[in-house]
Amino acid sequence: MLQLEGIDHIALAVSDTERSARWYVEVLGFERKNDDVWNGRPIFLAKGTTGIALFQAHEGAPLVGSKSDHLGMTHFAFRASHAEFLKTQHDLKSRAINFEFSDHTISHSIYFSDPDGIRLEITTYEVKDAKSN
Repeated sequence: MLQLEGIDHIALAVSDTERSARWYVEVLGFERKNDDVWNGRPIFLAKGTTGIALFQAHEGAPLVGSKSDHLGMTHFAFRASHAEFLKTQHDLKSRAINFEFSDHTISHSIYFSDPDGIRLEITTYEVKDAKSN
């Protein structure tokens, strides 16, 4: 059996790589990495052991749905502590970024979208009082 260590990175096709890079840096705290290696194509972002590779989409490329009405990824999720989960909700509100709270019994999550409408999730397994009021 193959012994994987986890997900290395997620590759996203976006309408404006620089705009998306700024958003992921400013909103989620990612850092740009390896610009000197690939000349910014793709733009690679990292936070801890999690990476996002941003590729330029073709002009007019449609957004794949974020529901189960298609094959493929519907969203991707980041795990956070209870304190960071609450902090993220406050930060998103201060940036006027709408999000939805969901109680999954074993975890609590918030869902929101990046500038291209790609669905993101922040989840915590520390469920006691995790919902912000």
